[in-house]
Amino acid sequence: MTQTLPPAISHVTYHRIYADAKGGSHFDTVSVRQSLAAGAPPAAPFYVSGDSPASKYRFYTFQPGWVGDWHPCPARQFLSLMTGAVEMETTDGTVRQLGPGDLVLLEDTTGKGHVTRNIADGYTMFFVVPVL
Repeated sequence: MTQTLPPAISHVTYHRIYADAKGGSHFDTVSVRQSLAAGAPPAAPFYVSGDSPASKYRFYTFQPGWVGDWHPCPARQFLSLMTGAVEMETTDGTVRQLGPGDLVLLEDTTGKGHVTRNIADGYTMFFVVPVL
């Protein structure tokens, strides 16, 4: 029996914030394709994307009411929201609310950057992986 893979599994989608040549920041949506592979034999095959370089990881935790006013990101990095909720705003006026499971690639290392607000009732925690 042939099984059709649901779009939510065949592609991983994440948010991206980047800086343009004038220093403005913008959102983009990126989709990474996955395919069925024997990634950890003898375990059954599972869906996996291609490799991308990364060097380390860290956690960010924002207290209730925390606001990171306009700032460029300190390094190109993936943020995976683990708990809580944030609102991120770019200079073009786009605002996105993110919750647990959302993934963001921050690439606005120059220019005015973005604003991040903890909009949860409690603490918000990110798992962060700087990327090359």
